[in-house]
Amino acid sequence: MLDYVPNPRAGALYCVRFAAPEFTSLCPVTGQPDFAHLVIDYAPGETIVESKSLKLFLAAFRNHCGFHEDVTVGIGQRLVAEMAPQWLRVAGYWYPRGGIPIDVFWQSGAPPKGLWLPDQGVPGYRGRG
Repeated sequence: MLDYVPNPRAGALYCVRFAAPEFTSLCPVTGQPDFAHLVIDYAPGETIVESKSLKLFLAAFRNHCGFHEDVTVGIGQRLVAEMAPQWLRVAGYWYPRGGIPIDVFWQSGAPPKGLWLPDQGVPGYRGRG
């Protein structure tokens, strides 16, 4: 369950970032764990997501079977549907299994003009080289 609270700076344009570098879910084919570094950026509207509820929501995926695309996009779509931010993006930097890293990116639309978006700081997977 996700909880939302009133935005303490409603009307201000600013970016909030949550990083979950140890996110896990389960592969729907093998049942094996999949690991990702998730980065969620959003420009709040009238509400903000309460961080503990977001942490518990993300932790619940440890028992959820879903493809990387479904999990990443689904998290973003649920947050947008419930919180109604001005803008939101989620990036799933998934660690490789089977030799292929999969990075999934989704955003609710173009970011608002004037919103500062720092680099997400997650390098692409380089393997051993």
